[in-house]
Parts: sequence; structure tokens; C-alpha cells
Amino acid sequence: MTAHEPLLQMRGICKQFPGVLALDEAELEVIPGEVHVLLGENGAGKSTLMKVLCGQYLADSGSITFAGETIRPENPIEAERHGLAIIHQELNLVPGLTVAENIFLGHEPTAAGLIRGELMHSVSRDLLRRLRCEVDPATPVSDLSVAEQQLVEIARALRENARLLVMDEPTAALSDKEIDALFEVIRDLCAGGVPVIYISHRMKEIFAIGDRVTVMRDGRTVGTRGVEGTEIGELIHLMVGRTIAEQIPKRDVSVGEPILEVEQLAREGVLQPVSLSISAGEILGVAGLMGSGRTELARAIFGADAADSGTVRVDGQKLTGGRPGESIAAGLGFITEDRKQQGLVLQLSVAENITLTCLDEISRFGVIDLGAERARSQGLVDRLRIRAASLDQISVDLSGGNQQKVVLARWLAARCRVLLFDEPTRGIDVGAKAEIYELIGELVEQGVAVLLISSEMPELLGLSDRIAVMHEGSLQGVLPRAEATQERIMELALQFTS
Repeated sequence: MTAHEPLLQMRGICKQFPGVLALDEAELEVIPGEVHVLLGENGAGKSTLMKVLCGQYLADSGSITFAGETIRPENPIEAERHGLAIIHQELNLVPGLTVAENIFLGHEPTAAGLIRGELMHSVSRDLLRRLRCEVDPATPVSDLSVAEQQLVEIARALRENARLLVMDEPTAALSDKEIDALFEVIRDLCAGGVPVIYISHRMKEIFAIGDRVTVMRDGRTVGTRGVEGTEIGELIHLMVGRTIAEQIPKRDVSVGEPILEVEQLAREGVLQPVSLSISAGEILGVAGLMGSGRTELARAIFGADAADSGTVRVDGQKLTGGRPGESIAAGLGFITEDRKQQGLVLQLSVAENITLTCLDEISRFGVIDLGAERARSQGLVDRLRIRAASLDQISVDLSGGNQQKVVLARWLAARCRVLLFDEPTRGIDVGAKAEIYELIGELVEQGVAVLLISSEMPELLGLSDRIAVMHEGSLQGVLPRAEATQERIMELALQFTS
């Protein structure tokens, strides 16, 4: 096999689940030594295609050729024997076991019926050093950082003689420094003959690490491009059928009277006195670096954290603070940064999650009217185009974008006058982002006041009427749309003035 002949060819892959055609004649081709990015919005079929490749699902039809051999792995163990390994976003390690025990889990070397611990440690140390990792193999996995745990997963794949590695959103919980280190490891793997299929929603990573990119949409492969010379707009258009200029539409909305008024709101150690207001139909963006106090500001406004001083008013009504129930009753909603830990009850159904903020409206004498619950939920599912098998589907089984839409639906059900969005598009694909942008536009047209916290500069600049900039818990300034540039925002965020 030459360097340019395909190591992997997947042709005409189809997979159907009850009521859903997940893969429709999908195709993928990977050549030795490359980082091949697999791109597509949530529900496009990326993960399903990789699960077919690695034996977690069995394709209904189609063919897989790997290293010149036609294969049809029926389970992960069989895929592993062929040299196929996948590292999921949710790492599959046993926290109570050591690094070496995890690397050899299920394949422990023995002699005379006893596990050869020294051999496990020696091999594990060599594998980790190959990955530029100096972690002691005797260390419990629970003591490692997420980045170190990922390297342990990669070491386990190499111990299993992986000839192709799939990485699904590997940088979701990593710092910039850790991402750079991981990219060096990926380049080393490819140079050593182990190509990587790389799944990510982060466009900048595609251009930093990828050689080629295959785009999927609605279960189909819609195109493969060399990363070099390809524009981001072309990839987005392939993903969602829209150009980049259409991703962040700013609607022309007449701004009304102030709805949310914050005066000298402060929390000792995290938030200096902040004053701001947001009017009906207005989007106030909030910018700042990590640790600047953006989230702390939103939590204090909502009452999730009690402020030490200051006042919050909604439509002139003063909130006592520290009581989210009072905020909700006043028409204030909070879409949290962490939808899984703070935004959703993952084991509740779609309908149950949506109606959590309006139980009093769908109940009589303390008993929920299930018909009213379903009617309220179905209308919002249709409006937000939430992709769920049914209203009874457990929320943990939804894609990230659809989980975020369920959180949004809950606050729409509460008919909020003010919505605080904290990183509303984090971890979701560009297609779901566009739908959320459209929804925010509809809300402000209806007179809702929006506070938008985001780490994505194009998002802030594209949507906001004004941008407030935070630094170390202090409000540094508020820029009108006409004066808001990336450079000016960063000057304020870094407390730098020319």
C-alpha cells in the first residue's frame, strides 16, 4: 500500500433506526498518515458512521475495506483486532484503577496465573513516553487531568496495535496549552503511520490540525476537501446549505423602554459594583476573558448566587436577590453555561424538562394535567425544531444542540420578559447555532430583552446592539454597536489602552 492509496474505504453505508434513517449511502476514505476531519452538524451521522466502523453498530448495507481487506466488525472487540480504535468525548477509563491497569484492562499479561505487574508498568511507561507524557503508570486515573486521561486512552489504543484512531471532540475540556500538546501527539501518530479521524465542531482546529475534511449532512456524505486552500464559508455551506454571511443575522428591531435595570450589583471577591440596563428588543452582549466575572454577573442578576449589595429590577419590580423562584415569577430566565449539570434534569423526558418552569399553569390541585403538559411541550418542540423520537424521550439521549433547544423551550414556556444567555451555542454545531440565532432574533422582535454572554467574538459582534466588557469582576465599559470592534473589546478585556 502506497502513501496515497486509501487505508480505509467506507462505501454506501446505510443504517436505519426505528423512524430514523441515520446513514444514507454514506462514504469515507482515509489515506495513511493523514488527519482526516469529519465535520457536520449534530445529527448529521458522524458518530453513527464511526460506530459502524468500530463495531458498535452493524450497517444495514454498504462495504468497509481496511488495509485491502473487506471487513464487517460486529462488535468493538472484533474492530480492535483489525486495528480500529475510537476515543469518545466521554472517556472510558476506570477511575479507581491505575494508569497501567487501564492501559492493559482486559489484556493483562500473566505468568503462572499471576498478573505481570512489572511488565504492565514497563510497557505503559514506554507508550506514555512515546506520547510525551511522563505520568507514573502507578498513578490512579482519578488523579489525572482530562488531558492526561486522553493520553492514557491513546496509549491503550497503541498497546492494542491500533492502525487507525478515531477521536471524537477530543479538545472539549482542554486548555489552549493542552490542545497544542495534543496536536503534537496527533502529528507524531500520523508520522508513525497511524492516521487519525478527527471529529470537531471547532472550525479553527480543523485548519490547525486537519489535512482533509469530509462533510456530512442528514446522514449523507456531501463532500471531501483538502484543508489547505479551502475557505471556512465553503465548509459551512456544505454543512448546512447556508453561507457564512447567513449564520449570524442581525435583525433591525426598534428598542423600547428599559426592562432589566441593575444598579451597583456586587459580590465580595468575584463581582465589583456593576450597573447596566437592557431595553425591550435589545441584545446586550457581555464580553471578557475566562474569569472576568461574566457568569458571576448573570448568576447574581438571576439570584442563583445572592449578591452582597445592589438591586435588580424587572419592569420596575425590585427583586430581593438570592431567590431564583422570585426571578422566574418576575419574568427573568437564565440559560446556564453548563446545560448538562445545571440546565437540564437529564433523566427526565423532553416534555417534563420543558414544563418545569410552568408547572403551576398545567396543574390542578397539585396534580399535573398530562394533556396540558404534552400540548405545551409539543408546540415548543415544533417551534424550535427539536429532533426527538417523542416527547417521552429521555433528555440525556438527545444531541447537544437538541438538549440546548430543550433548555430554551423551558424558558419560552415561562414567557420570560428578560433572558440571560450564558454561552448559548457552546459545544453545538453551526446548524444548531444558526437556529438559536434565529430564535434570539424572533425573541427581540417580540420585545424580549436579552443579555448574551459569549466567548465567540463573531457571535457577540454579529448579534449585539451594545457590548459590555468585563475584567476581573469589574465592568470596564459598554460599547455601542458602531464602536464595537474585536480590537477595542480586547483592549478593555485586558485593561489595555493605547
